Amino acid sequence: MNVSLYQAAAAMNANSRWQEVIAENLAGSSIPGSRKRDVSFSAVSAGMAPGLAGLNGSGYVMPTSTATVNFQQGTLRPTGLATDMAIEGPGFFEVQLPDGTHGFTRDGELQLNAQGQLVTKQGYLVLGDSGPLQLDPANSSPISVAATGEVSQGGGLKGRIRLVEFGQPGQLTPIGAGCFLANNPGLQPFAAQSSQVRQNVLESANTSPTTEMASLITAMRMFEANQKVMQMQDERMGRVITDLGTAA
Repeated sequence: MNVSLYQAAAAMNANSRWQEVIAENLAGSSIPGSRKRDVSFSAVSAGMAPGLAGLNGSGYVMPTSTATVNFQQGTLRPTGLATDMAIEGPGFFEVQLPDGTHGFTRDGELQLNAQGQLVTKQGYLVLGDSGPLQLDPANSSPISVAATGEVSQGGGLKGRIRLVEFGQPGQLTPIGAGCFLANNPGLQPFAAQSSQVRQNVLESANTSPTTEMASLITAMRMFEANQKVMQMQDERMGRVITDLGTAA
């Protein structure tokens, strides 16, 4: 077995995965409240490992990569729009997806639909304590939102935004557009305890495009370097085969 060849292949596979995650982070950098993903790699050297199924009772092992969501708070920036809201703390807005399931997002770039319901820009209904938040589309009175999530229109209370938190948010499943699902049966949302709503403000994605671009260049250079190693090893093996064939 050519160990150098397999190690270079393992490194290329890891860098390819890293580039995919960087591309996803860059795509989400313009989405308010979007969470970036970090990549970590197992500390297992590529090579043959005894006891695994394969030739002569051994198998080939390649280091694996794991992408985890980074829930670090993003920067809050004022917008002056009454339907723009940000969460200060680890909480999430609970929304209703088109199929009726509940999703969770930190994207507070909200708006009113034709029926006067508060929705995300994807059209997901923002949930309150008693279901979707319903406002009066014919009422031109300003909308105000308290830090605890109470929504008022023209002095009348319309409901309270359902703000939830998770004990282990890292187990949430991202489905794109800054939205998550709680697919793990043991992962249950609970009423926010340390989070507040900020009106007229949006939370920026916690991704730095400059940092991601620098990481992308690093990943590409590492990929190219290992590609050259594979090419060198392939040429060396070709020369060995040729020399052995000539000697025979």
